[in-house]
Amino acid sequence: MTTLKSLRVLVVDDDALICDVIQDELETIGHTVVGRALDGRQAVELVESLDPDVVLMDVSMPEMDGLEAVQVLQERHPKPVVLLTAHEDPDTVAMASQAGVGAYLVKPPYAPDLARSLAIAVARFADLMEMRRLNAELREALDKVKVLSGLLPICSSCKKIRDDQGYWHQVELYIQKYAPVEFSHGICPDCFERLYPEYSQKNKGG
Repeated sequence: MTTLKSLRVLVVDDDALICDVIQDELETIGHTVVGRALDGRQAVELVESLDPDVVLMDVSMPEMDGLEAVQVLQERHPKPVVLLTAHEDPDTVAMASQAGVGAYLVKPPYAPDLARSLAIAVARFADLMEMRRLNAELREALDKVKVLSGLLPICSSCKKIRDDQGYWHQVELYIQKYAPVEFSHGICPDCFERLYPEYSQKNKGG
């Protein structure tokens, strides 16, 4: 399991000087920069080839901006992402959160802020992946369960049920088709007396 003391980081920024500052700060707190990208498109390619533990992503870049790159990554190769912004903009922060960004920093970031943001992004990403796993399990479980709902036409005499195509079915066969149940057959006291009066306790005076 990767710890925060040994993260492999991809730095994405079209400003080489900013990349140098970030790399120095990351190495100061024990992380390794495994690659640097100058735009979002290159970032997506490097994430898929280098498989970093976390991505530091600038917002404003040529070719493909940071938010678009994050959306592509979350679909193709999900990773924890820390967004780098020139200034704190509520609209950008809101869009970043919707795109799947775990934390954000105002440039230039320094070691203490980087350490905190990386920890937050990694933790939130783990929570997101667990939520996706549970949702997938829930969807799978729901797909296996057939639920009966709505109004069912039923014969008042023989109790057969009419389906959407107009065909009539025995009630137990219809329910078994649309619900995860099995029937065992028995006979209720009223039917027993009607069908087998000779065995009825009432007719014997008992």
